[in-house]
Amino acid sequence: MGNTQSEILVIGAGMAGLACAIKLAAAGRSVTVIDKGRGPGGRMAARRTEIGGETVSFDHGAQYFTARDPGFRAAVQAWQSAGAVAPWAAAGDEAFVGVPGMNGPIKAMAQDLDVRWNTRAERLERSGDGWLIETDQGAIRAKTVLIAIPAEQSHTLLAGVHSEYAAAASQVVSEPCWAVMAGFDERLAIASDTARDPDGAISWAARNSAKPARAGEECWVLHASPARSREILDRPKDEAAQLLLKDFFRQCGIEPAEPLHLAAHRWLYAMPAALQGDHARFDPSGRIGIAGDYLHSPRVEGAWISGTMLAERVLDPA
Repeated sequence: MGNTQSEILVIGAGMAGLACAIKLAAAGRSVTVIDKGRGPGGRMAARRTEIGGETVSFDHGAQYFTARDPGFRAAVQAWQSAGAVAPWAAAGDEAFVGVPGMNGPIKAMAQDLDVRWNTRAERLERSGDGWLIETDQGAIRAKTVLIAIPAEQSHTLLAGVHSEYAAAASQVVSEPCWAVMAGFDERLAIASDTARDPDGAISWAARNSAKPARAGEECWVLHASPARSREILDRPKDEAAQLLLKDFFRQCGIEPAEPLHLAAHRWLYAMPAALQGDHARFDPSGRIGIAGDYLHSPRVEGAWISGTMLAERVLDPA
Protein backbone atom coordinates (compact mmCIF):
# COMPACT_ATOMS: atom_id res chain seq x y z
CA MET A 1 0.00 0.00 0.00
CA GLY A 2 2.92 2.34 0.66
CA ASN A 3 2.51 5.80 2.14
CA THR A 4 -0.99 7.06 1.34
CA GLN A 5 -3.09 10.09 2.21
CA SER A 6 -6.69 10.20 3.40
CA GLU A 7 -9.03 12.91 4.66
CA ILE A 8 -10.73 10.56 7.14
CA LEU A 9 -9.42 7.15 8.11
CA VAL A 10 -11.77 4.70 9.83
CA ILE A 11 -10.04 1.81 11.59
CA GLY A 12 -12.36 -1.19 11.65
CA ALA A 13 -14.75 -2.40 8.96
CA GLY A 14 -17.32 -3.99 11.21
CA MET A 15 -20.84 -2.66 11.67
CA ALA A 16 -19.79 0.45 13.64
CA GLY A 17 -16.96 1.45 11.31
CA LEU A 18 -18.93 0.93 8.11
CA ALA A 19 -22.04 2.71 9.44
CA CYS A 20 -19.79 5.65 10.27
CA ALA A 21 -18.04 5.59 6.89
CA ILE A 22 -21.29 5.35 4.92
CA LYS A 23 -22.78 8.43 6.60
CA LEU A 24 -19.56 10.41 6.10
CA ALA A 25 -19.29 9.39 2.44
CA ALA A 26 -22.94 10.30 1.86
CA ALA A 27 -22.11 13.78 3.16
CA GLY A 28 -19.36 14.12 0.58
CA ARG A 29 -16.38 13.36 2.81
CA SER A 30 -13.42 11.36 1.50
CA VAL A 31 -13.16 8.23 3.65
CA THR A 32 -10.78 5.28 3.73
CA VAL A 33 -11.50 2.23 5.88
CA ILE A 34 -8.93 -0.36 6.95
CA ASP A 35 -9.48 -3.71 8.64
CA LYS A 36 -7.16 -6.50 9.71
CA GLY A 37 -9.57 -9.16 8.46
CA ARG A 38 -9.39 -10.87 5.10
CA GLY A 39 -12.88 -9.77 4.18
CA PRO A 40 -16.22 -8.46 5.49
CA GLY A 41 -17.46 -9.78 8.80
CA GLY A 42 -15.82 -8.94 12.09
CA ARG A 43 -18.06 -10.45 14.74
CA MET A 44 -20.68 -10.93 12.00
CA ALA A 45 -18.30 -13.27 10.23
CA ALA A 46 -19.18 -16.37 8.25
CA ARG A 47 -16.76 -19.30 7.97
CA ARG A 48 -16.82 -21.20 4.67
CA THR A 49 -15.80 -24.85 4.49
CA GLU A 50 -16.46 -27.91 2.35
CA ILE A 51 -18.51 -30.78 3.72
CA GLY A 52 -19.17 -33.78 1.49
CA GLY A 53 -18.26 -31.85 -1.64
CA GLU A 54 -20.62 -28.96 -0.79
CA THR A 55 -19.49 -25.49 0.26
CA VAL A 56 -21.11 -24.61 3.56
CA SER A 57 -21.05 -21.30 5.45
CA PHE A 58 -21.25 -21.19 9.24
CA ASP A 59 -22.29 -18.05 11.16
CA HIS A 60 -19.84 -18.51 14.00
CA GLY A 61 -20.11 -14.98 15.43
CA ALA A 62 -23.33 -12.98 15.80
CA GLN A 63 -26.30 -15.27 15.22
CA TYR A 64 -29.07 -12.78 14.40
CA PHE A 65 -30.07 -9.22 15.17
CA THR A 66 -33.15 -7.16 15.91
CA ALA A 67 -34.02 -3.61 14.87
CA ARG A 68 -35.79 -1.15 17.16
CA ASP A 69 -34.12 2.20 16.47
CA PRO A 70 -35.96 3.97 13.58
CA GLY A 71 -32.73 4.72 11.71
CA PHE A 72 -31.49 1.17 12.03
CA ARG A 73 -34.88 -0.20 11.00
CA ALA A 74 -34.64 1.85 7.81
CA ALA A 75 -31.16 0.47 7.14
CA VAL A 76 -32.40 -3.10 7.68
CA GLN A 77 -35.30 -2.52 5.29
CA ALA A 78 -32.84 -1.34 2.64
CA TRP A 79 -30.67 -4.43 3.18
CA GLN A 80 -33.72 -6.64 2.95
CA SER A 81 -34.72 -5.02 -0.35
CA ALA A 82 -31.20 -5.63 -1.62
CA GLY A 83 -31.34 -9.30 -0.58
CA ALA A 84 -28.64 -8.91 2.07
CA VAL A 85 -30.81 -9.86 5.07
CA ALA A 86 -33.93 -11.93 5.73
CA PRO A 87 -36.21 -12.60 8.71
CA TRP A 88 -35.52 -15.70 10.79
CA ALA A 89 -38.55 -16.59 12.87
CA ALA A 90 -36.75 -19.36 14.78
CA ALA A 91 -34.86 -16.69 16.75
CA GLY A 92 -37.92 -14.50 17.33
CA ASP A 93 -40.60 -12.56 15.50
CA GLU A 94 -38.32 -9.56 14.93
CA ALA A 95 -35.08 -11.43 14.23
CA PHE A 96 -33.04 -10.97 11.06
CA VAL A 97 -30.00 -12.75 9.67
CA GLY A 98 -27.59 -11.83 6.92
CA VAL A 99 -27.93 -13.61 3.56
CA PRO A 100 -26.33 -15.89 2.49
CA GLY A 101 -24.26 -15.49 5.69
CA MET A 102 -24.35 -13.12 8.65
CA ASN A 103 -21.83 -10.91 6.88
CA GLY A 104 -24.40 -10.16 4.15
CA PRO A 105 -25.11 -6.58 5.31
CA ILE A 106 -21.39 -5.94 5.97
CA LYS A 107 -20.64 -6.91 2.36
CA ALA A 108 -23.43 -4.66 1.13
CA MET A 109 -22.16 -1.72 3.19
CA ALA A 110 -18.54 -2.17 2.11
CA GLN A 111 -19.08 -2.50 -1.63
CA ASP A 112 -19.26 1.24 -2.37
CA LEU A 113 -16.55 2.30 0.09
CA ASP A 114 -12.77 2.38 -0.12
CA VAL A 115 -12.10 -0.53 2.23
CA ARG A 116 -8.63 -2.03 2.49
CA TRP A 117 -8.67 -5.52 3.97
CA ASN A 118 -5.67 -7.35 5.44
CA THR A 119 -4.44 -4.05 6.87
CA ARG A 120 -3.76 -3.91 10.59
CA ALA A 121 -3.30 -0.55 12.35
CA GLU A 122 -0.29 -0.87 14.61
CA ARG A 123 0.45 2.62 15.93
CA LEU A 124 -0.89 6.18 15.86
CA GLU A 125 1.02 9.41 16.24
CA ARG A 126 0.32 13.08 15.71
CA SER A 127 1.75 14.47 12.48
CA GLY A 128 1.36 18.19 11.88
CA ASP A 129 -2.35 18.98 12.06
CA GLY A 130 -3.29 15.36 11.37
CA TRP A 131 -2.31 11.78 12.07
CA LEU A 132 0.22 9.21 10.94
CA ILE A 133 -1.15 5.69 11.12
CA GLU A 134 1.42 2.93 10.87
CA THR A 135 0.01 -0.31 9.49
CA ASP A 136 1.49 -3.65 8.51
CA GLN A 137 0.96 -2.58 4.89
CA GLY A 138 2.63 0.81 5.12
CA ALA A 139 1.87 4.24 6.56
CA ILE A 140 -1.30 6.29 6.07
CA ARG A 141 -1.63 10.00 6.76
CA ALA A 142 -5.07 11.30 7.64
CA LYS A 143 -6.59 14.55 8.80
CA THR A 144 -9.03 12.66 11.04
CA VAL A 145 -8.81 9.16 12.50
CA LEU A 146 -11.85 7.26 13.81
CA ILE A 147 -11.39 4.01 15.72
CA ALA A 148 -14.19 1.42 15.53
CA ILE A 149 -12.69 -1.82 16.85
CA PRO A 150 -13.22 -3.71 20.14
CA ALA A 151 -12.42 -1.71 23.26
CA GLU A 152 -9.40 -3.78 24.22
CA GLN A 153 -7.84 -3.26 20.79
CA SER A 154 -8.81 0.42 20.81
CA HIS A 155 -7.00 0.89 24.10
CA THR A 156 -3.77 -0.43 22.58
CA LEU A 157 -3.90 2.19 19.81
CA LEU A 158 -5.05 5.03 22.06
CA ALA A 159 -2.56 4.54 24.89
CA GLY A 160 -0.17 7.49 24.88
CA VAL A 161 -2.21 9.23 22.17
CA HIS A 162 -5.51 10.21 23.81
CA SER A 163 -5.57 9.56 27.54
CA GLU A 164 -9.32 10.16 27.99
CA TYR A 165 -10.40 7.71 25.30
CA ALA A 166 -7.73 5.21 26.32
CA ALA A 167 -9.00 5.32 29.89
CA ALA A 168 -12.58 4.78 28.72
CA ALA A 169 -11.61 1.78 26.59
CA SER A 170 -9.58 0.30 29.46
CA GLN A 171 -12.72 0.16 31.62
CA VAL A 172 -14.47 -2.24 29.28
CA VAL A 173 -14.47 -5.91 30.18
CA SER A 174 -15.52 -8.28 27.40
CA GLU A 175 -16.67 -11.83 27.98
CA PRO A 176 -15.02 -14.50 25.79
CA CYS A 177 -16.89 -17.09 23.77
CA TRP A 178 -15.79 -20.35 22.22
CA ALA A 179 -17.83 -21.03 19.06
CA VAL A 180 -18.09 -24.52 17.59
CA MET A 181 -19.08 -25.33 14.01
CA ALA A 182 -20.31 -28.90 13.50
CA GLY A 183 -21.70 -30.63 10.43
CA PHE A 184 -23.46 -34.02 10.41
CA ASP A 185 -24.70 -36.42 7.73
CA GLU A 186 -28.10 -36.88 9.40
CA ARG A 187 -30.54 -34.66 11.24
CA LEU A 188 -30.00 -34.64 14.99
CA ALA A 189 -32.94 -35.61 17.19
CA ILE A 190 -33.57 -31.99 18.20
CA ALA A 191 -36.94 -30.53 17.21
CA SER A 192 -36.16 -26.83 17.60
CA ASP A 193 -33.71 -24.95 15.37
CA THR A 194 -32.45 -22.94 18.34
CA ALA A 195 -31.68 -23.65 21.98
CA ARG A 196 -30.93 -21.12 24.72
CA ASP A 197 -29.68 -22.00 28.17
CA PRO A 198 -27.99 -19.12 30.02
CA ASP A 199 -27.02 -21.49 32.84
CA GLY A 200 -25.68 -24.26 30.64
CA ALA A 201 -22.19 -24.88 29.29
CA ILE A 202 -23.67 -24.19 25.86
CA SER A 203 -25.62 -20.97 26.21
CA TRP A 204 -26.79 -20.89 22.58
CA ALA A 205 -27.08 -23.46 19.83
CA ALA A 206 -28.54 -22.99 16.37
CA ARG A 207 -29.22 -25.23 13.41
CA ASN A 208 -27.28 -23.04 11.02
CA SER A 209 -28.53 -24.98 7.98
CA ALA A 210 -32.11 -23.94 8.85
CA LYS A 211 -31.40 -20.24 8.34
CA PRO A 212 -32.57 -18.60 5.09
CA ALA A 213 -30.43 -19.34 2.00
CA ARG A 214 -28.03 -21.66 3.85
CA ALA A 215 -26.46 -24.82 2.48
CA GLY A 216 -25.59 -28.03 4.30
CA GLU A 217 -27.61 -31.02 5.43
CA GLU A 218 -27.31 -30.61 9.21
CA CYS A 219 -25.02 -27.86 10.44
CA TRP A 220 -24.92 -26.46 13.96
CA VAL A 221 -23.22 -23.51 15.63
CA LEU A 222 -22.67 -23.78 19.39
CA HIS A 223 -21.71 -20.89 21.65
CA ALA A 224 -20.21 -21.75 25.00
CA SER A 225 -21.27 -19.69 27.99
CA PRO A 226 -18.82 -17.06 29.28
CA ALA A 227 -18.07 -19.24 32.32
CA ARG A 228 -17.39 -22.36 30.24
CA SER A 229 -15.38 -20.33 27.71
CA ARG A 230 -13.17 -18.94 30.45
CA GLU A 231 -12.74 -22.42 31.92
CA ILE A 232 -11.24 -23.77 28.67
CA LEU A 233 -10.00 -20.46 27.27
CA ASP A 234 -6.45 -21.61 26.50
CA ARG A 235 -7.21 -25.12 25.31
CA PRO A 236 -6.23 -25.97 21.69
CA LYS A 237 -9.06 -25.42 19.20
CA ASP A 238 -9.54 -29.11 18.42
CA GLU A 239 -9.74 -30.01 22.09
CA ALA A 240 -12.19 -27.17 22.85
CA ALA A 241 -14.40 -28.29 19.96
CA GLN A 242 -14.56 -31.88 21.25
CA LEU A 243 -15.28 -30.82 24.83
CA LEU A 244 -18.06 -28.44 23.81
CA LEU A 245 -19.66 -30.93 21.43
CA LYS A 246 -19.88 -33.37 24.34
CA ASP A 247 -21.43 -30.61 26.46
CA PHE A 248 -23.99 -30.00 23.72
CA PHE A 249 -25.08 -33.63 23.41
CA ARG A 250 -25.28 -34.00 27.18
CA GLN A 251 -27.26 -30.79 27.56
CA CYS A 252 -29.72 -31.78 24.81
CA GLY A 253 -30.07 -35.29 26.21
CA ILE A 254 -29.35 -37.05 22.91
CA GLU A 255 -26.91 -39.75 21.86
CA PRO A 256 -23.61 -38.38 20.55
CA ALA A 257 -23.22 -38.35 16.77
CA GLU A 258 -19.93 -38.32 14.89
CA PRO A 259 -19.57 -35.05 12.98
CA LEU A 260 -18.42 -34.86 9.36
CA HIS A 261 -16.90 -31.49 10.19
CA LEU A 262 -15.86 -30.00 13.53
CA ALA A 263 -14.04 -26.73 14.13
CA ALA A 264 -13.84 -24.07 16.82
CA HIS A 265 -13.13 -20.35 16.95
CA ARG A 266 -12.27 -18.37 20.07
CA TRP A 267 -13.81 -14.92 20.36
CA LEU A 268 -11.84 -13.14 23.07
CA TYR A 269 -14.00 -10.00 22.94
CA ALA A 270 -17.41 -11.48 22.21
CA MET A 271 -19.63 -9.61 24.66
CA PRO A 272 -18.46 -6.23 25.97
CA ALA A 273 -20.03 -4.59 28.99
CA ALA A 274 -21.29 -1.26 27.64
CA LEU A 275 -19.91 1.95 29.13
CA GLN A 276 -22.22 4.59 30.52
CA GLY A 277 -22.20 8.01 28.85
CA ASP A 278 -21.83 9.13 25.24
CA HIS A 279 -22.54 6.45 22.66
CA ALA A 280 -19.89 7.92 20.34
CA ARG A 281 -17.00 10.23 21.20
CA PHE A 282 -15.20 12.76 19.02
CA ASP A 283 -12.51 15.26 19.91
CA PRO A 284 -12.78 18.03 17.28
CA SER A 285 -9.52 19.67 18.32
CA GLY A 286 -7.58 16.42 18.15
CA ARG A 287 -9.53 15.10 15.13
CA ILE A 288 -9.92 11.67 16.72
CA GLY A 289 -12.98 9.64 17.68
CA ILE A 290 -14.17 6.24 18.87
CA ALA A 291 -17.26 4.14 18.20
CA GLY A 292 -18.37 0.59 18.91
CA ASP A 293 -20.99 -1.53 20.57
CA TYR A 294 -19.14 -1.13 23.88
CA LEU A 295 -20.27 2.53 23.88
CA HIS A 296 -23.96 1.67 23.37
CA SER A 297 -25.00 -1.98 23.75
CA PRO A 298 -23.43 -5.33 22.81
CA ARG A 299 -25.68 -5.85 19.80
CA VAL A 300 -25.47 -5.32 16.03
CA GLU A 301 -27.91 -2.43 16.40
CA GLY A 302 -25.77 -0.89 19.16
CA ALA A 303 -22.72 -0.92 16.89
CA TRP A 304 -24.66 0.70 14.03
CA ILE A 305 -26.05 3.44 16.29
CA SER A 306 -22.62 4.22 17.74
CA GLY A 307 -20.97 4.38 14.31
CA THR A 308 -23.72 6.57 12.90
CA MET A 309 -23.53 8.91 15.89
CA LEU A 310 -19.77 9.25 15.48
CA ALA A 311 -20.23 10.34 11.86
CA GLU A 312 -22.78 12.91 13.02
CA ARG A 313 -20.27 14.28 15.55
CA VAL A 314 -17.64 14.61 12.84
CA LEU A 315 -20.04 16.36 10.47
CA ASP A 316 -21.34 18.70 13.18
CA PRO A 317 -18.77 18.85 15.98
CA ALA A 318 -20.63 21.66 17.73
